[in-house]
Amino acid sequence: MTADAMDQTSEASPPASMFMSIVQEIFYSPMNLALVAIIAFLVYKIIKDRIEVPSVGSQKPPEPELPKLRRDFTVAELRQYDGTGPDGRVLIAVNGNVFDVTRGKRFYGPGGPYASFAGRDASRNLATFSVAANDKDEYDDLSDLSAMEMDSVLEWEMQFKEKYDLVGKLLRKGEQPTNYEDEEEDTDKDSKASDVSSYITAASSDSKETAASASSDETIRKRNTTSTTEEVK
Repeated sequence: MTADAMDQTSEASPPASMFMSIVQEIFYSPMNLALVAIIAFLVYKIIKDRIEVPSVGSQKPPEPELPKLRRDFTVAELRQYDGTGPDGRVLIAVNGNVFDVTRGKRFYGPGGPYASFAGRDASRNLATFSVAANDKDEYDDLSDLSAMEMDSVLEWEMQFKEKYDLVGKLLRKGEQPTNYEDEEEDTDKDSKASDVSSYITAASSDSKETAASASSDETIRKRNTTSTTEEVK
């Protein structure tokens, strides 16, 4: 081998030697090998998410929205709304109020982590951080809870009011349900009265604008007549 060839080999060997050193460093160090595997997996996921387009058939159609429910319930009546009924509606009572939590069915519906709350008074469960089903057949007045536990119940009640629709009350033994139809009729009357008032206001405003416009037109006409008369003279 000539001197020039040896010099070329020696010049090419450092990069090759460095590459082999990096490869050895990666494959002989478990931590580096794990990092390489994680990076490769993340790159694969990014590429897959960008390329993969979900088919129309694979998309789950949205569930139809249930009509609004407004009524009070006894403990026994509430049990029927645990998500297993024909419409799949899920109701939960918290501190004497009944909420429609159907939109949170993945949590409170059958198979959910809090399915034991469905169709029941969950106040005691929320206060004591228990997921055991409350199978009491009578109204639970929560009188034995501590002040801290009642504060927890009130906080949960506020969260349910913000997130879910209020349906009605959980009735005590012998308590009569509220007739919410009268409430709806009063709301409709107030709405109609508001519509009539708005119509009258709008009509009055239009009438004033029409009168002002007519007055302005008459003034302009008189000015034009006067100007014409002066020109003739």
